[in-house]
Amino acid sequence: MKYLHTMVRVRDLDASMAFYRDALGLVEVRRNEVANGRFTLVYLAAPGDEDAQIELTYNWPDENGQVEDYGSARNFGHLAYAVKDIYAACARLQAAGVTILRPPRDGRMAFVRSPDQISIELLQDGPALPPTEPWASMPNTGSW
Repeated sequence: MKYLHTMVRVRDLDASMAFYRDALGLVEVRRNEVANGRFTLVYLAAPGDEDAQIELTYNWPDENGQVEDYGSARNFGHLAYAVKDIYAACARLQAAGVTILRPPRDGRMAFVRSPDQISIELLQDGPALPPTEPWASMPNTGSW
């Protein structure tokens, strides 16, 4: 396994960039604007340590200009890890009694939760694996 990033939801992207980039000194590694999903992802890292990143997720305001209130817990999103074989990792977790909340139907991504309800994202290291049963037809369970 390899640590990838920690995701934090932010209410104000400009204020967050002023803090993380300008004040804290992190550098922007990449940015993804996802218009159809109505969100922006900004990946930041400490200079010289670009492999350990924080992902700022900014969900765009709704049609009324309202930004979601994340309260004190929803702003932390998930931990993410790359795995050599997404199917083997999910099978191992399932055998240990862990519920696969978002199965790797696409051969690329899955979500589980820790006992404290922290979301953990598992991402296939490299290209997605071909869709395989039982994962390809397994529905989502709960939320992640």
